[in-house]
Amino acid sequence: MSRGPPHMSAPVCLIENAEGGLRTVESALDILRGIQQPVVVVTVVGLYRTGKSYLMNRLAGQQSGFALGSTIESKTKGIWMWCVPHPSKSGHTLLLLDTEGLGDVDKGDSKNDTWIFCLGLLLSSTLVYNSRGTIDNRAVEELHYVTKLTDHIRIKSAGAHDEDGDEEDGNEEDSNSVRLFPDFVWAVRDFTLDRKIEGRDVSEDEYLDFALQLKKGVSTKAVTYNLPRQCIRNLFPTRKCFTFPLPMLVNNRTNLDSMAEADLDPDFLSDADRFCSYVFEESRVKMVQGGHKVTGSRFSHLVKIYVDTINSGSVPCLENAVVAMAEIENQSAMNKGFQLYEQGMGDLSKTFPMDVGTVSAEHQRLNAMATQEFLKHSFLDEEGKYMTQLLEKVSQLYDQLITLNMEASEKLCRKLLLDLYGPMATNIQQGTYAKPGGYEIYCRDRDAMVAKYRQHEKKGMKGEDVLEDFLKEKKVEANSILMADEKLTEADKKIAEAREQARVQEQKLKAEEQRSQDLQRTMERRSQEERRSQEERMRHLEEKQLRHKELKEHRGMLEKGFMYQPEIKGQEIKQFNTNLCVMNAPGPAPFAAPAKAPKKKAPRPKKAGLSVDDLVVKAVSASKEKKGDSLATVKKALAAGGYDVEKNNTSVKLAVKSLVSKGTLVPSKGPGASGSFKLNKQAEAKKKPVKKAAPKAKVPAAKKPPAAKRPIKILAKKPAAAKKSQKMAKKPAAPKKATKKAKKPAPPKKAKQPKVAQQKKAAHKKK
Repeated sequence: MSRGPPHMSAPVCLIENAEGGLRTVESALDILRGIQQPVVVVTVVGLYRTGKSYLMNRLAGQQSGFALGSTIESKTKGIWMWCVPHPSKSGHTLLLLDTEGLGDVDKGDSKNDTWIFCLGLLLSSTLVYNSRGTIDNRAVEELHYVTKLTDHIRIKSAGAHDEDGDEEDGNEEDSNSVRLFPDFVWAVRDFTLDRKIEGRDVSEDEYLDFALQLKKGVSTKAVTYNLPRQCIRNLFPTRKCFTFPLPMLVNNRTNLDSMAEADLDPDFLSDADRFCSYVFEESRVKMVQGGHKVTGSRFSHLVKIYVDTINSGSVPCLENAVVAMAEIENQSAMNKGFQLYEQGMGDLSKTFPMDVGTVSAEHQRLNAMATQEFLKHSFLDEEGKYMTQLLEKVSQLYDQLITLNMEASEKLCRKLLLDLYGPMATNIQQGTYAKPGGYEIYCRDRDAMVAKYRQHEKKGMKGEDVLEDFLKEKKVEANSILMADEKLTEADKKIAEAREQARVQEQKLKAEEQRSQDLQRTMERRSQEERRSQEERMRHLEEKQLRHKELKEHRGMLEKGFMYQPEIKGQEIKQFNTNLCVMNAPGPAPFAAPAKAPKKKAPRPKKAGLSVDDLVVKAVSASKEKKGDSLATVKKALAAGGYDVEKNNTSVKLAVKSLVSKGTLVPSKGPGASGSFKLNKQAEAKKKPVKKAAPKAKVPAAKKPPAAKRPIKILAKKPAAAKKSQKMAKKPAAPKKATKKAKKPAPPKKAKQPKVAQQKKAAHKKK
């Protein structure tokens, strides 16, 4: 099970103010490095002395912890951290960050405030903005830091390209930031007003959306008013609002952290509980580019990277931070895997010498464990760079251990042979073999010594090689004993000499056989390692492809606006399209009401503007630009028609790309959708005759008889048809023949008139 947070009785400082910049606190980073669980990071920012720390203490489940104060002096300096087990998500850590109050008069450094706000934004998965009073224009303007984010944060590194090979423009970067920035919660403290808009009670979220509405127009005043609101809407698609009443009487608000709950306003406590429940349930795990979860250890790297980047005078880049974090994590993962292998093989080397099969089996087991340890802690090693380095280091260490094992085997075998040869050396000194029949005794003793040597189990890899060398060394000794044996004839000596030669050759063959077996085992081991390594690479590649597919689908959902609350978003889009269709189709609307057929006529207006593609085509066709329209021109045209381009920026771009690829739009300047484009007139010409031909074909066909009598016939036939539903199929055929003959003679028409008259009378009688 992954390690969770240690017990922290109080928060600790994570980032402190230093002369000329910011500085990370190493002891706090050590706490984070020990947390292997995914972290849910909740950060609170806001003006100083607005009660931010009280909310964080509530989230930590404590009455006190983060510093509170009742004077005008700011209590929290820098960024403080408190790690607690997540109350509702098992196996997760809730990481609370309380930031220094913005606009502290004692500090007077707006640049430091901007970096504090940016760090809170970059590090959190839920950002809580705490303010006091109401969400009016002044409150929104106090959140002016969001307008400076483009100057202080980059999403992509310089020269980054998107999947289509085109450089990502600012709009694309904004859409990427939506996926990477946190959810936004606005906590309004000391709220004493009635939440009413135009006399209607509204929810907290509706109140926030109303406060973030944009003004129409392009005047300087309107642009200034809209800028912070537009930034908030773009950067935080998921927004939540909580309004808190006064916690108690004004004269009792000096020590909020020391007050018992019974002394606090019940409505205030209820709202605080709602706020905590929402944060616990809705706050997501901290993610980075690629959809990868961030653990406490990885979070420590992010903090260090961002602070070092700010102190160096550079702009923090999310992509570069992820790459740097991946390098640190993968290097650490490789070291952990190699240490596991090194420790295991080090313990094995203490028992050397050992046969090659045992060493190879242990090597394979530990190598697999090292690989699993690396994969467990690695991060974005998509090209397998650090995996390859791990395998190379393991292979080098294994070769060194094989050499040590051979040296230990050779040393042990030589010592063993010298010990076994000791009695024979004594016999040679005493002259036991220097007599008739001495050579036979020498051979018998030597064979016994070799048999005892081979019975020894722990000779290792060099057993037969050392024996071969030893017998070669003693060959001269054996020949001298053979020649001195007077009992043997010359013929016997030649036979004995041939036997001696055969014995040496036999030992040579055994040594070669052992070397061959060892070589075969080594080759098999390497083949197995290569096969296993290939399988690991293939598995890693399949996981990468699967992750890429999931991320692509996830990205598609995000680009269509379905990342958060998909059902609600879908209903909003349908409602928007319906409203847009009504705006774009004024003709059918007056006829829809008197016809009283909403089920049949309701789908007709949806065809006019159901998709973004149709809106783009309509905007381009209405344009008078001869050289074609750019993406920016199309967006302006859509915005002028009431379409929310800011909210659906990515959808518009994808629609233009799709229309260009289909041939509906033809590029006139520049590559693809990044340049200018026109409407394909040939494709449009094919569509127009089909739409106009259908209604014209039906209208003249209905006007063959006199115009005055036709409507009367239709109105009279409807009730008659309802009554006579079981008529034979021959009766509709009779009028067809009658119409053909009715062109020349007049009598058939006279025959029909009485029927019409009868039907009229019947209809009047029924009425």
